Formats: sequence, C-alpha cells, structure tokens
Amino acid sequence: MTLGVLAEWGEPLLDFLLPPACAGCRNTLAAAPGPRDSSGGGRERPRICPRCLTRLRAPPHPQCPRCAAPRGTGLPEDRPCTECRDWPPILRSARSVALLVDPADALVHALKYGGWPELGEELARRMAHVPLPGLPDLAGVPIVPVPTTLRRLRDRGYNQAGVLAATVARATGGILLEALSRMEGGESQVALHPDERRANVKGAFLLRDSSAAEIRGRDILLVDDVLTTGATAVAAAETLGAGGARSVTLLTFARALPG
Repeated sequence: MTLGVLAEWGEPLLDFLLPPACAGCRNTLAAAPGPRDSSGGGRERPRICPRCLTRLRAPPHPQCPRCAAPRGTGLPEDRPCTECRDWPPILRSARSVALLVDPADALVHALKYGGWPELGEELARRMAHVPLPGLPDLAGVPIVPVPTTLRRLRDRGYNQAGVLAATVARATGGILLEALSRMEGGESQVALHPDERRANVKGAFLLRDSSAAEIRGRDILLVDDVLTTGATAVAAAETLGAGGARSVTLLTFARALPG
C-alpha cells in the first residue's frame, strides 16, 4: 500500500478522532480537504475557518501613504503621520493585511506561540497579494525575514517571520534571503512602551557577510508578523541600509492600531 493511499485512509480517521480547530476562534473546522501538500503525501489542512477569514479587517481609509496607518478624515494629505514621521528614509513604506484585532490577533498568537508554523503559510498567501508602493512586482526582489534570537528559535522550533517570508517568496518569485541575524539579549517587545521598544532593539541586528553583495543597491522587502511601533523594522532597515540597500519596504500580516 502506497503512502498516498495510507494518507487518504488515515486523514478521515484522524479528523474524526481529533477534529481540526480554527486558529482564530478555536471552533471545529468543517471537513473540507484542501489541495495536496508539497510532499504529495497528503492534503493540506486549512487552519482558519471561512468565518474568521471574512472577519479580518484591513486598515481603513483614509491611510497614511507611507505606513498605511488609519488617518482621521479631513486631515491634509501633507500632514506628517505620527506613526512614521520619525522613521528613517531607508524605511520607505509599510503595508499589512489586517488590523491586530480579533481574529487577527489570535492568528498571530497561534503562529508565534502556539507551535503552528503551517498557519504561517496560510497567512503569507494573503500577504503576497498586498499592493506595495514602489514594488509592483516582487519577482527577483530580495525578501528578508526579521530574524529572532537563537534562544527563541530553539524554544519555538522556527522563526515565524521566516515562515511568512519563505511563502511570500514562493508565491511571488521573490528571493528568500536570510540577510540578518539577531543578537542575544533584550526583552520581548510585547510589554514595552514605544521608547523602550526602540532602545531594546537598537543595535540588535547584524548583516550576514554572505548577504552583503545580494542587498547592495537593491530594494528590499522586509517581512515580519506584526507592525506595532515600527521600532523593530527601523532597526532592521537601518542595518540593511548601512549594508548598502537602496530602500526597505515592510510587509506584515497585521498591524496594531495607532495608540
């Protein structure tokens, strides 16, 4: 009996004994087989229910043209955005799929802390369709994930930004480039205030020697799971800029609401 046949027989039994749950609402997912996975041994299991997919909220308009933060109506176009006005010029723009509200916050938490790297592939397929200013076509563009520390990599078993970046690269023809490494030390960014976040990641990233020639003079797509204050993206972009990158565009699955 082939592995494919075993998978066809085994998956319905596994779904009966351990019904798959949605990463957003934790409700049982309807039995709807997805396409075969890349190994050919079985079928991809969806990890997000249709209801949660329809509840994802894109950042509303009007938006800041640089970072896409929601702006109040009636504000002049040239008024500086309080979210990105202090970003360095190297960080050209930022875009996200959804606001970091229910269910996007639950999906990000499941990816980051729940041990669900496969969920990142589903999130990244939506990221791959987000229009990016100055990067209409990602074919051949270096796509750099924001790295995590070796300690966190050992604890989680994967870097969530790496999972996202790899899928975006496959979907768009971009070039996955692990150009950055992250220094050990520093607190988690989750509970820190904006000034503390900036201090916490200052000097946290290093450019890998093997990637210097790949980024020199290039427009780079930087990928992470969440945009909060931009402190992490700024630190990573400055490192890439110091290595010769021409510009950096940030793409995340979710962004926190201003304030």
